[in-house]
Amino acid sequence: MSNNQQAELDAILHGAAIASLDDRAFLRVTGSDATRWLNGMVTNSIQALHPGEGCYNYLLNAQGRILGDCTVYREADPAEPASFLLESHSSQLEALRQHLDHFIIMDDVELTPAYTDETSLLVLGHDATARLNAVGLPTPDALRLVHADSPHGPVLLLSPRAGAFELRADTATLTGIAAELRSAGAIPVSPEALEALRLLEGRLLYGRDITDKYLPQEANQPHALHFNKGCYLGQEIVERIRSRGQVHRLLTPLTLTGNLPSDLPTPIEADGKPIGEITSAAVVPLPGGDQILALGYVRREALDTHAALTYSGGSATPRSASNKHQELTAKK
Repeated sequence: MSNNQQAELDAILHGAAIASLDDRAFLRVTGSDATRWLNGMVTNSIQALHPGEGCYNYLLNAQGRILGDCTVYREADPAEPASFLLESHSSQLEALRQHLDHFIIMDDVELTPAYTDETSLLVLGHDATARLNAVGLPTPDALRLVHADSPHGPVLLLSPRAGAFELRADTATLTGIAAELRSAGAIPVSPEALEALRLLEGRLLYGRDITDKYLPQEANQPHALHFNKGCYLGQEIVERIRSRGQVHRLLTPLTLTGNLPSDLPTPIEADGKPIGEITSAAVVPLPGGDQILALGYVRREALDTHAALTYSGGSATPRSASNKHQELTAKK
């Protein structure tokens, strides 16, 4: 990783950073049946959301395979019927819309693209809250949305995870806010630094780390699943897996020793036998030097027996994403 990217990652972990966020897209779900219907289409509990709250979800097919992921926010207006804002990667939103639309039969539900004429700014880091507050903007808790007024214009603020805030507004508004944040000490960061952070934190990317060949429990993201919400598409398979107690492979954070994989996915072997694949990898600066961090699927028996894992460019070792994040955050 270059010195610039090291400085950018350090700004995220110990200060504040900003980045253009052009890969987000939104779908509004409205209608008198929106709560009941959407609750039956995704893996988390939509009916439990209060105004302004959100939750992370998968959308499954009838065989329980993952068709996509999204965060669903109940819009802040407390009026009934409730309306919802579905946020996902722009590359998959149209496919998700078509999938959802197929299941609107006798339901009073409407799907409408939202915020299509606006752009997003990502503000994140250890000091992101203080920087946003300094320019007069609120900082909602994780998985919440708020509407706010800034000196430059109205803003939709989303908090998809702790320490990260997405601002959605017109270009002029975000340009003004970004200039104020830079003056307050926030550092612009590159997509490469954001990718390094994603792997450090062990966050999945649909189309790379999760696709329609994987089951929800294999992706190892329990916060995407709710087991007491009632029926939803693909639930029978999810519940069957839970009752049996395990899946055969798990998405696992890895540290690679050797060369950065040139092609992804890259097969993983143990004792000369295929036992998984690397789905994402990047060089990340850690205390003591650069390391190659990755995500990949590994069969449970290989994890349980601590088998030696190899790939075409070297060896792979399972790691704890949260521990590595804490290690870097503590670096002075």
